[in-house]
Order: sequence, then structure tokens, then C-alpha cells
Amino acid sequence: MRIALGSDHAGFDLKSLLVATLLERGHDVLDLGTDSDTVSVDYPDFGAAVGRSVVSGESDLGVAICGTGIGMSIAANKVPGVRAAVVHDVSSARLAREHNHANVLCMGARLIGTVTAVDALDAWLTSPLGEGRHLRRIEKIAVLDEQAQL
Repeated sequence: MRIALGSDHAGFDLKSLLVATLLERGHDVLDLGTDSDTVSVDYPDFGAAVGRSVVSGESDLGVAICGTGIGMSIAANKVPGVRAAVVHDVSSARLAREHNHANVLCMGARLIGTVTAVDALDAWLTSPLGEGRHLRRIEKIAVLDEQAQL
């Protein structure tokens, strides 16, 4: 699986850890930056880049990290077709994938510990996409994306 990752300066260290973790587990990783924790950058640039990578098919899934995860999720969700979810633990990561078919995982480096972040990433990657009522709701989200492009 090819996974795009992006972060701002606040999320750089956690992104680096997750890149290494994904590579160890045999995933193909596309690191979209940033490349430093000392140079201040703007999270919307990286959240949008991750979202575009997923929607274009360049990557299968995306991970975006900033201080809280909130800014990244807002930016990524502006890309039609992205379903970015901020997660704080294994349960929210699993449910984001199962119930919401989240294709971009967002985390806050200032709020989540490294062990929890890795566990949440694993849960998100291994959770099946829900069907039935969940699929019906995902289809409604797709309609909202289409309407936003009009």
C-alpha cells in the first residue's frame, strides 16, 4: 500500500516516526514534507498535498500531522473526495476507517503520544470499511463533494 504523509513543523518528529514505522512494515511511503521541525511552515499546504495525493490515486491513503490535527483535517477536507478524520486513540482511528471510510488520518503531535499514534495508525490501516448503513452515509458525503464543485 502506498501512503502519503505530510506535516507542518509541529508534526515533523511524529511524521518521521510514522514514516519509519510504515517502511518497516513494508508500505510504500510518499513523504510530502515538511523536512524540519525548526522552520515554521503553513499546515494547509501539507494537508492539501496529502489530500490531493489520495484523491488523484498517487497514494492509497494519507496521514497528516500538525500540532492538534485539526488544521490538517480542515485543509485536507477541502479537497473533494477526501474524508480526513482527527483521531486521538485506537478506538477513534478504527471507527474513522470502519464507519467513515476515512482516507486521510490526522493526528495532533502535541496531543497524542508516540505509542498511541503508532497503535492508532495500525488500527486505522487494518480496519475494514463498514458496509450497510455506513456505505449509505459515505455515498451522501460523496454527493456533498459533488455539490461543492458546482
